[in-house]
Amino acid sequence: MMRRLALYVMAFVMAALSGLPASAKTIAIINGTVATIANPDPIENGTVIMRDGRIAAVGAHLAVPSRAEVIDAKGGWVTPGLIAAYSKLGLIEVGLVKETDDLGASGSPYNAAIDVAPAINPRATAIPVTRIAGITRAAVVPDASSDVFGGQGLVMSLGEGDDFVTKPRAFQFIVLGEGGSAKAGGSRGALYARIVDAFAEAQAYARNPAAYDFGRNKYSLLTKADAAALSKVVSGETPAMVYVNRASDILQILKLKKSYPRLRLILAGASEGWTVADRIADAGVPVVSEVMLNLPEHFETLAATQSNIGRMVRAGVKVAIAPVNGDATHQVRLMPQQAGNLVAQSKIPGGQGISHAQALAAMTRVPAEILGISGSLGTIERGKIADIVIWSGDPIALSSAPTAVFIEGEPVVMESRQTKLRDRYNPRNTDVLPKQYRR
Repeated sequence: MMRRLALYVMAFVMAALSGLPASAKTIAIINGTVATIANPDPIENGTVIMRDGRIAAVGAHLAVPSRAEVIDAKGGWVTPGLIAAYSKLGLIEVGLVKETDDLGASGSPYNAAIDVAPAINPRATAIPVTRIAGITRAAVVPDASSDVFGGQGLVMSLGEGDDFVTKPRAFQFIVLGEGGSAKAGGSRGALYARIVDAFAEAQAYARNPAAYDFGRNKYSLLTKADAAALSKVVSGETPAMVYVNRASDILQILKLKKSYPRLRLILAGASEGWTVADRIADAGVPVVSEVMLNLPEHFETLAATQSNIGRMVRAGVKVAIAPVNGDATHQVRLMPQQAGNLVAQSKIPGGQGISHAQALAAMTRVPAEILGISGSLGTIERGKIADIVIWSGDPIALSSAPTAVFIEGEPVVMESRQTKLRDRYNPRNTDVLPKQYRR
């Protein structure tokens, strides 16, 4: 009887232990200026404790667990991993080589139904370059090729490995303005007629999917698969990330919320957003924009200015910083520099910049909120995923750089193709130089 009881007890203990990780990994970052982003003021001489991929504790002068691996930040800044709310990472390698370009599908019968996930290459060379710059998550946005609907983008982890999807089908990408009108037939009038028709068909699909046959007859402008994807947009299940710059186009897309009250919009670009910032704020629509666009490169960006983001933020618009109108593949890593320029504007008399705390939030908490991942990412708080960056100095200072990056509590190898080429062809490294490069 006692032996049987002992076996039962042993079985119970083993079952309980099987639910625990094989080895509880704890890392403590000490002596850092910790910008939690949950609060505007950083914690001086702060400590962040990570355990099993999550943030276990954060504060000043915390007791460090005896078995923890201790990393001394040496006074450097500690922030959440930066989040790029707009990128093309993993979808393109070399712009002029079509075989490496999966941004769009001009020859496909599908548009809104396209999911970028199967096309992403997590080993693309731009990803490590971006990762060691402190960006740990990114929204991946497709191109709209043959239609105004580009397909379903996602949020990805920039960690090593093939399990990169943080949030699948996170938004539907739609192009307005000059690009959208060209795809819709040549005018903005045709563009909005296309959107209204597509949304109406999507609603028809949602009412009775089994009876929907518009995508199977010659009169339809929407396939059944596209209708299914857009039905989630009009119902509010999937946000619509809309690339738009001209103020009149912004106001036109905001009007759609009256016909489709559940529609959740994200404006990408919004170069003239500052001119209608109060209307964007009243609609409660967030914006993803970049700082450096200040030239009228197109007719739809005649009012472009570097003070665009600052003015929208002052009007109450939620804005994330990302390279929307620039190189959204290889230059994503320059987000901190953009943020630094925006803060510098606030130091100029009459400038329209934002504060240091707002700039950090625009690369962490705000994009997490816009992309629907703020419950687990974007701030340094207990229980959240341990995407953490240690910086040599102020994150938005040009002279600063990450000294360590953690994604889900795992340290990232601070190496990329760029660093390998730098080290290989550095004339001082004569031991590793190829023979033809030695002096």
